Amino acid sequence: MNPRTRTTLIAAALVLGISAGPATAASPAPPAARAAAHLDSGSLDTAALRAAIAKAGQPGADATAALVRVGGGEGRWVGSAGVHDLASSTPADPDARFRAGSVTKVFTAAMVLQLAGEGRVDLNRPARAYLPDLIPAAYAEVTVRQLLNHTSGIPSAGSPDDSVEYLYAHRFEARDPADVVREATARRPDFAPGTAQHYDNIGYTVAGLLIERVTGDTYAHQLAARIVRPLRLKDTYVPGADPAIRGPHNHGYQVFAKPDGSTELRDVSEWGAGDTFAAGDLISTTADLERFTRALFTGHVVRGAQLKEMFTLPGPSVRAMGTGKPASYSAGLSTMRLGGHDVWGKTGGRWGYNTVIAATVSPTGALSRTLVYSVNSTDAKGSDMNPTAQRIMLAAFGAPDRA
Repeated sequence: MNPRTRTTLIAAALVLGISAGPATAASPAPPAARAAAHLDSGSLDTAALRAAIAKAGQPGADATAALVRVGGGEGRWVGSAGVHDLASSTPADPDARFRAGSVTKVFTAAMVLQLAGEGRVDLNRPARAYLPDLIPAAYAEVTVRQLLNHTSGIPSAGSPDDSVEYLYAHRFEARDPADVVREATARRPDFAPGTAQHYDNIGYTVAGLLIERVTGDTYAHQLAARIVRPLRLKDTYVPGADPAIRGPHNHGYQVFAKPDGSTELRDVSEWGAGDTFAAGDLISTTADLERFTRALFTGHVVRGAQLKEMFTLPGPSVRAMGTGKPASYSAGLSTMRLGGHDVWGKTGGRWGYNTVIAATVSPTGALSRTLVYSVNSTDAKGSDMNPTAQRIMLAAFGAPDRA
C-alpha cells in the first residue's frame, strides 16, 4: 500500500468496457456505451473514482479489469471497468469472483482471535504449545500474537526460483502447509521474537495449522462455520488444491518477457494457491468482501479485547526489518495515513489479481468510509503498487499525509 510506488505501464492490445452502479444492475451493453455513474455519492469524489478505473482495459493499460465498491457513512459508489477476457473483449463482470490473496490473512486472524475469545487460544502462549510436533525448540518462544503481527522472526520457506517463468511452469504443484513450516523453521530466525517486524506468509501458515489443531477441524470448514455462513458470504471459499476459480470470474493476466525483448500477456486465471493456505488462498467477490469489512469493523466478527488486537501495532521499539521504519502491521491488518485519516485494511496479490479491503472510522466510532477493490493487474506480484490500484486508493481516501 505504498502510495509513492511507480509501476511501468505494460503495452497490450485491449478493449475498454466501463460500468458503474448497483451490483444488481447487470444489463448488457456495448463497452463504449457503459458509462460510469455513482450511487448516493455524499462527500465522495466520484469524478476521481471514475477516472481511477477508466484506463482499465485500454491499450497499454496496467490492468485488464477493475471492480470497486466504496461505502460507509459518507456515501456509496460502485463501479467496474475493463474486460472479462481478452478473447471476447466483453465488459468485465462486476459480480465476478477473484483470488483475494493476502486478504485471506484478515479472515485467519479473525478466526484465531475468535478462538482466543472462547478461551481456546492464549495469544501470549507460545505457538509450540499448540503444535509441539511442528514448531522446533529454536522457535519455542514465538507466541501466537507474534504469528499474527509478523514479529515471530520465522523466515520464509522460500522457493528454488522466484522468477515468474519458474513459478508459472510449476503453478499446478501443491505444497503441504506443514512441510512449508518445517522448511521455514529449519532455518535460522530472522530476528529474536518480538524485536522486529517482517511481513511474510509463514506466520499465517502456522496460524492456519493452529486453527486446525485446536478445533480438530479443517481450516476450510472452520472458515465456513465461523465467518462465511454467519455473514452469508455466498461467493467466498478456499479452493485448496483446485487451481480453477469456480463460477463467474474475470480472467487474470500476467506480463511475460519474450526472447526477442518484447512482452506478452498470458492467462493466469488457473493457478494453484494451495501453497499459501491460510495466508492467501481465499476466493471471493467485492460484494462479499464489502459485507465482511463492514461486519469486521463494527464488531460482528471479532469483539472486545480481541477486536482491539486488530487495531494495535507492536510497541514503538519494534521496527520493520531491513528499513527501520515503524511497524505498520497489527493482527491481520495494516495501517497508513491518507487524507488526514488512519486507514486500516489489507492488500492482497495473486497472479492476475490485486485486492484490497480498507476502512476509516470516525471519532464517534462510526464507519466513515470503506473500500473494496479487485484489480486484474498485469503484474500483480510486482514490487510496486499497481497504478490503477493506487489511483483507486487515493480517490477513495485522499493523498498520503506529509511526513
